[in-house]
Amino acid sequence: MMRRASILLAGAAMGALATVAVTQPRAILGMPANAAASDTYRHINLFGDIFERVRTDYVEKPDDAKLIESAINGMLTGLDPHSSFMDARNFRDMQVQTRGEFGGLGIEVTQEEGLIKVVSPIDDTPASKAGILANDIITHIDNEPIQGLTLQQAVEKMRGPVGSKITIRVTRQGAAPRDIDITRDRIVIRAVRHSVMGEDVGYVRVTQFNEQTTDNLRKAIEDIKAKVPADKLRGYVIDLRNNPGGLLDQSVSVSDTFMERGEIVSTRGRNAEETQRWNARAGDLTGGKPIIVLINGGSASASEIVAGALQDHRRATVLGTRSFGKGSVQTIIPLGNQGALRLTTARYYTPSGRSIQARGIDPDIVLEQPVPEAMRARLQENRGEAGLRGHLRNNADGAEERSASSVFVPQDQKEDVQINRALELLRGTATDPAFPPSQRAAAAPAPAAPAAPATPTR
Repeated sequence: MMRRASILLAGAAMGALATVAVTQPRAILGMPANAAASDTYRHINLFGDIFERVRTDYVEKPDDAKLIESAINGMLTGLDPHSSFMDARNFRDMQVQTRGEFGGLGIEVTQEEGLIKVVSPIDDTPASKAGILANDIITHIDNEPIQGLTLQQAVEKMRGPVGSKITIRVTRQGAAPRDIDITRDRIVIRAVRHSVMGEDVGYVRVTQFNEQTTDNLRKAIEDIKAKVPADKLRGYVIDLRNNPGGLLDQSVSVSDTFMERGEIVSTRGRNAEETQRWNARAGDLTGGKPIIVLINGGSASASEIVAGALQDHRRATVLGTRSFGKGSVQTIIPLGNQGALRLTTARYYTPSGRSIQARGIDPDIVLEQPVPEAMRARLQENRGEAGLRGHLRNNADGAEERSASSVFVPQDQKEDVQINRALELLRGTATDPAFPPSQRAAAAPAPAAPAAPATPTR
């Protein structure tokens, strides 16, 4: 029986920010028995024996439901950092977040060695206003240590009614731990911000890929085109720095906004017949204007799909530093009123057949963002996907895993060397062999995987 499920592209911010796109799961037909079945049932019996022993002999009477949920989470987190179980409340929260509006602090987090690590604060939220920085480690919530909690449990503690207060203890490299008081607020994510720089360049910052992103992007481009005559508009800077990812269908439609044709991304599961491809449709909203895409170590998942597609087709020049390297796909399987299962089911590949899992996207133009001396002690090394315990390996022959890069972005544009270099290139006051990209060198989709019809997106 076929049932509805969802594909999850959890970026660096899994838990605090969910990302989904709708698809149909495959039907399992005629699954054969195998010799390992007896071993499997023996281990299941072992679990049952231990479960009963805990229920009857533990020093205090345990909650059976919590025992089962902990066992499920242990099984899933033992697979990779992105597989997990969501109870009904967390599943509802995830669905709300993907709509781009929710309550909380406004931080995107991951878990490392039992502690909560900030990937990045979301712009104009209580967390960013309170001074929370990328790579901060949260050790306590309201004076209670979070060591031993799952990521979902820690995130749940950080949520609460709008207007309520929370105290989080933050540690930074080279600095003493400190408590930060934050008032929870209604978080409305502005997925896209835009402006006209110097009256001749359109600047578009995409902060995440939620259900509003593509519509907001199209409005931003139309607004820029209305303000700047076509003969004066030199091009666009698309800023994906510190964007943790989002909806798969939004990463496809955002890429499609700038492309006329060609493959955008493919996903490949355990079996060859599970391969799916998404292709661009005619209609470049920018009219073929030059594009420079900015990425850094905080650009993950859906951001990497967009950067990889535009880079492989030589539609844009990618500038900045190596991205996070999150190249796996999660399927969200609803479990009735019990919640949902988040399970890694595939890897995704750029049009040229590259897997960026634990490797990231390498920019066409590598340009490091200088970190002020006063900030260096606070910013820890960003190891990206490759630094997450239990991460999926890159299955390409000879693929070498690599750490991500810095996540620092200065607030003052005058100090932002990456934006300023992009502006110089677009205006012709600076040159680089990688800009503009050669269309003749555009990569063709790799033939390694069998073709499959593209799955429609929402």
